[in-house]
Amino acid sequence: MRRIDDPDFVAAEYGDESRLAARRRVWNEFLDGQSADDATYRAVVEGDPRGVLEVGAGWGELAARIANGGVRRVVATDLSPRMASLARGRGLAVVLADVQALPFPGAAFEAVVANAMLYHVPDLDRGLAEIARVLAPDGRLVATTFAHDHLAEVWELIGGPGVDLSFGAETGAEVLRRRFRSVEVRPGGGTVTFPNVGELRTYVASTITRSDLAERVPHFEGPFVAHSSFVIFIAAEPSRHG
Repeated sequence: MRRIDDPDFVAAEYGDESRLAARRRVWNEFLDGQSADDATYRAVVEGDPRGVLEVGAGWGELAARIANGGVRRVVATDLSPRMASLARGRGLAVVLADVQALPFPGAAFEAVVANAMLYHVPDLDRGLAEIARVLAPDGRLVATTFAHDHLAEVWELIGGPGVDLSFGAETGAEVLRRRFRSVEVRPGGGTVTFPNVGELRTYVASTITRSDLAERVPHFEGPFVAHSSFVIFIAAEPSRHG
């Protein structure tokens, strides 16, 4: 299994939007309950930031929502030229940039968003150091990730591994405390109902590291229910040591 923080692997994954679109369709159409996107958005705007940076913004869906919510200055970054182009199409200010070397001055933003992307960063501490650097002293990082038991029913059905991430629900607080003095943990989740076997196979085929397991999905009648499990971390009081 390829590493989810392998730069070449990640570049290939986000070289176009087709697989991301397949995954996003599941969360938009099949989820009942708390959405990680909604929880992330609320965590960002509740602080009433003047300037927000989203790192690893992909095609800019969340950044556009934040901008449309009234935040005066929103900047999106991504390493993928294709994703950056799609984000610009939403009317966003977009910079092609690596979170490990952000091209912004210190204390430039009141909030940074890392939505389901920190586990893609090869040198996570370096990336967090850069985020801490560009945050204002009273700024906050909002970072979203998934738990080991996220969609556990799916992986149990096909005999595949659970979710193990370098930045996951179980490890994220410890990782963040290396660069932030305050870390709040907000767990969440919902129910995902795949209406038929074809939809479940399509979803598994769209996953980043387990697409080859789609052929293991057995035939079944009717819907298949799984449970999502995510965490929103809100990290404050950035430290710029080291």
